[in-house]
Amino acid sequence: MAKVGSIRKAAEQLAITSTALNRQILAMEEELGVPIFDRLSTGVRLSTAGELLVHHARKQIADLARVRSQIADLAGERRGHVSIVCGQAMMDTFMPDMIRQYRATHPGVSFEVRVCNRSDYQAALNNYSADIALVFEPIMDTDFQRVIDVPQRLHALFEAPHELQQQEKLQLRDCIAYPLALPTRQNSIRHIIENTATRIQQKLDVVIESDNHSLLRQCLANHNTLGFQISIGLPKQHSKRKLLSVPITECDFTAGRLYAGQRKGRTLPVAAARFLEQVCQSLEVQYQHEQ
Repeated sequence: MAKVGSIRKAAEQLAITSTALNRQILAMEEELGVPIFDRLSTGVRLSTAGELLVHHARKQIADLARVRSQIADLAGERRGHVSIVCGQAMMDTFMPDMIRQYRATHPGVSFEVRVCNRSDYQAALNNYSADIALVFEPIMDTDFQRVIDVPQRLHALFEAPHELQQQEKLQLRDCIAYPLALPTRQNSIRHIIENTATRIQQKLDVVIESDNHSLLRQCLANHNTLGFQISIGLPKQHSKRKLLSVPITECDFTAGRLYAGQRKGRTLPVAAARFLEQVCQSLEVQYQHEQ
């Protein structure tokens, strides 16, 4: 109910009647002495007491998962579930490679990976719906425990033929003179580009805007459009399309950093902790190769 905001919808997901579910909620509220949900004309929402109860329940579930993971590891067979939130730049190649590599030696571990932006990652860590966060240029939170951060070079993306395709390096001020396909303002790449454009007093010509990076790449062939991506998000193979990427010099801006970490003070389940170690090692190797 906390997720769907409706007794009826929650009952359907649980395969019970709305009456039975409502009776259970009323019984719990009577035991606690306070309402768990505020009843609204449009549905229900958690009360302050309900928020505390849900947070406690999620923490208990996360702790139980950690203990089960530790017991399985003692038996020599790593099991468990790893929940990750990360930016879209990690979705195409980096995260699939990391999961494939991990499950090659630990096939009993399952994964859940969700997209987050630079501001909402901490909420997922705080409510225990995610174990690990990988975010480019996040809005830093005091509850975030950074394990590693590495710089990420920004690259211009465009399809050949293009006026810029002969360049080995580009300045950002030259790139933003073209029609742009950009992510939405919640995205860190967009944040960097807009800040730079404001500082050098150059107006952006955003002709395509989306929170889906795959769509943005597909649109690069339209009207000589140009896009951007950080190193970790560059496609390994550009298939049959003549998609080109050119690194951007840091004359106009400072390179952003990619952070990997967890909720401060939390002891991760064994599977999640080991996966985070693998991610950090891979990021270190990538950084060394770019030097």
